[in-house]
Amino acid sequence: MKEIVTELLESALATLQSEGTLPSDQTFTPQVGNTKDKAHGDYACNIALVAAKAAGCPPRQLAESLIDKLPASAAVDKVEIAGPGFINFFMSTASAFEVVNTILDKGHDFGRNQDGQGAPVQVEFVSANPTGPLHVGHGRGAAIGDCLCRLLEASGYKVTREFYYNDAGAQINNLALSVQARVKGLTPDDDSWPADGYRGDYIIDVANSYLAGDTVTADDREVTGRKDPDNLEAIREFAVAYLRREQDLDLKAFGVEFDVYFLESSLYEDGKVEAAVERLTDNGFTYEKDGAMWLMTTEFGDDKDRVMRKKDGGYTYFLPDVAYHLDKWQRGFTTVINEQGADHHSTVTRVRAGLQALDAGIPKGWPDYVLHQMVMVTRSGQEVKISKRAGSYVTLRDLIDEVGRDATRFFLAARRVDSQLTFDIDLARSQTNENPVYYIQYAHARICSVLRKLADEGHPRNRNECLGDLALLTLDEEKDLANQLARYPELVANAAAQREPHHLTHYLRELAGQFHTYYNAHKVLVEDAAIRDARVSLYLAVRQVIANGLDLLGVSAPEEM
Repeated sequence: MKEIVTELLESALATLQSEGTLPSDQTFTPQVGNTKDKAHGDYACNIALVAAKAAGCPPRQLAESLIDKLPASAAVDKVEIAGPGFINFFMSTASAFEVVNTILDKGHDFGRNQDGQGAPVQVEFVSANPTGPLHVGHGRGAAIGDCLCRLLEASGYKVTREFYYNDAGAQINNLALSVQARVKGLTPDDDSWPADGYRGDYIIDVANSYLAGDTVTADDREVTGRKDPDNLEAIREFAVAYLRREQDLDLKAFGVEFDVYFLESSLYEDGKVEAAVERLTDNGFTYEKDGAMWLMTTEFGDDKDRVMRKKDGGYTYFLPDVAYHLDKWQRGFTTVINEQGADHHSTVTRVRAGLQALDAGIPKGWPDYVLHQMVMVTRSGQEVKISKRAGSYVTLRDLIDEVGRDATRFFLAARRVDSQLTFDIDLARSQTNENPVYYIQYAHARICSVLRKLADEGHPRNRNECLGDLALLTLDEEKDLANQLARYPELVANAAAQREPHHLTHYLRELAGQFHTYYNAHKVLVEDAAIRDARVSLYLAVRQVIANGLDLLGVSAPEEM
């Protein structure tokens, strides 16, 4: 419907340009939005205020001229001018329900678009160090990242999901030393326990598996424990593979899969880190100071230069990040989105500066970043901080086991990424209207229940079969439902473009609320078959949009609850 209003206004603007009321050498693009108050109509546009100066007349006068030139349309009941010159459109009841036929015709494809035109997009998310179980922060990144990928795919992009394994550096060394200590029978209470060692019970599991000579299979490798307590390299290799497999199992339980697993260690093995250093040096952006090599990141907007290679010859963490992103660019990804925790905020400027210093044709501001804030888990109003298995944090598997995949995914994606999130375990487990995922899924299940009852009465309906005269839907609640359904395609497109999946959760909650209110106030299985069939058609459209929206969140749409 919004497209119809836009087309009508574009036609009126073109007419005024041809008549000389508006200059023909300028472009005027009407921005049509939903009204907040239905007393002001269904849609509103401020083009008269925007173009008034060019027309040389007051906005209200231009608005009157635009309304006068609007083509006739059965979709519009009336048009009014509000305030200083807003144009408000009141859509006809019949036109509002055209979306029902569209939804039932398109089915799963309703809401999808081709804005991306098949352009490749790489989304890197989770990217946890293989040093322990995934924590709830990784879970939020997984939920947001996967939902964003689904939204981009629904908008016509060719998406590659990538997981970057930091399998090199000090943390991996600490992991190996921790497992070796457990292999030798030490505990964190022993004086000889590694100073920065990992203390969770999962270290015991890794050590026992290594001593048993188990074989573990990770994404790209199979490693067998050598049982040798003194072979630190063998322990390192086994521990990384073991924990990679554990993370893979957690992600599988969460319904998240990746197309590419990229190893930090491969950047060193393939010489890409050294190649990046050489290129930065050749471009004149490095210098030696205090025995270290520095990168002139201040040349590209950083607040100070950064150490690139330390005194001991080891590289700081952001240098392999620069080499890694150069590799992404060379693989042809002109659009890259990194979904990471807010603690990575300081790396954004540094990585972008390093990429500019490479002088590789990479545009400024590349790549894009989506940074999520921390998650606090509560039970009975108290913060839950410790998982026995992990030792010091709540794991993703803890939440999945406690409240299920659907609630975990929904809750972790339900708020703006830049706002802190409180995960209320009691709420997520509850089967009440206060639990948003239950509330939305229950709307879908309710509709399925009505269809089963209808079939039992001898009137089966195919999944997307529209029967009855939709003109019989005359109630305000019915029109409001139809208008809400019509918003869905634009919401999907905007959520993808703005990298904000939470809009989808809010939309579904609002749609479910409107449906439940309508369901409770008006019977659908009435004696009048024509009205019954029309209302069931509206039900089917609501069910389809709820199923489509939940699918983009990676959440199921149950038929029974």
